[in-house]
Amino acid sequence: MSDTWPNRPHTLGSRLTVRALRLAGWTPVLVAPPTPKVVACVAPHTSNHDFLLGVMWKWATRSPVHFVAKHSLFVFPVGIFMRAVGGIAIDRRRAGGNFVDAVVERIHRDPEIMLTVAPEGTRSRTEYWKTGFYYMALGAGVPIAVTVFDWGRRQVGIIGYVQPTGDIEADFAQIRQLMQGVHGHTPADAGPVRPRPGPAP
Repeated sequence: MSDTWPNRPHTLGSRLTVRALRLAGWTPVLVAPPTPKVVACVAPHTSNHDFLLGVMWKWATRSPVHFVAKHSLFVFPVGIFMRAVGGIAIDRRRAGGNFVDAVVERIHRDPEIMLTVAPEGTRSRTEYWKTGFYYMALGAGVPIAVTVFDWGRRQVGIIGYVQPTGDIEADFAQIRQLMQGVHGHTPADAGPVRPRPGPAP
């Protein structure tokens, strides 16, 4: 278990954020990443409160957290806020219209990155996870960081890694194993950890 992302020692700000989380009853967790680039699946995401927890975890661990969105969303003034909290504008036209390929291209360009995706795609219950994050990690050849908002244990952060093999059912089984006992803010809104049926995006 690490306190901060590799080669990013604590600062006064990160220590103060850790203290604030602990005073609120939360423990930031970070299993040391096997590589400087990962794609993080963040779940269960069942509450608006998860966003603030995620931002505080980023500050506490000094992790290179980013998320991607269509470049058309990064217009003034909203774009200023989105970039400030780690947003990356992706123009899918550069990858022939394929969003996953455009993200893979961006991962290859960055020396280090933790690209976060909420695979449930909604705070309401869903019976499947969207699989874009999986194919981003597979295409970029990087591990999947299993990242949780665990309101039961009051823990937030990365609890383990799965290296995608192309066998999506077997790889999702590993993710499920890591997430056993994890409870979201509203457990009834947390659906099963299984891939959405259908072809790769």
